[in-house]
Amino acid sequence: MNEVQEGLCFAGPAVVTLFVIGAGNEPLPPETFRLAGLAPDEVRPFTLQEQPAAIASLGLMSYDLIFHDTSLALATYTCEALRRLCADSRAVAWAGFEGSFHYDHLLTEDIASSVYGYCASGAEPVVAGDFATLCSAAWRQRIAETRATLQELLH
Repeated sequence: MNEVQEGLCFAGPAVVTLFVIGAGNEPLPPETFRLAGLAPDEVRPFTLQEQPAAIASLGLMSYDLIFHDTSLALATYTCEALRRLCADSRAVAWAGFEGSFHYDHLLTEDIASSVYGYCASGAEPVVAGDFATLCSAAWRQRIAETRATLQELLH
């Protein structure tokens, strides 16, 4: 189990938290998250409230994907889930630790170390497995590039 996966299991079951802007405000059915030979034990979709107008027009959803078996290959799964979220529309999606979401800090440098995966439509998803990567200047740069893609999507 890698460091990020250990962090996802801090409260018992593993919780993969995904955010997507650009895929509408209606939750995807749970079957959508049967990927890479895995299926979450629970899929909890959330329509985030008080969305700024630019985001609301594209849609913003959050998903908590809960896995009771914490030994599963969640990095591979997260990569495929991010790819799926960006597949059907012009979207940006990311995986972040609990508590990392705030409208004023979407993919900003100050929360880059709390974002462990990202994807944009037409690009390959990227998922990190260790905290050294998440704390690196190269990771902050990648998150900044993803934020720039998100800004383009919002305008």
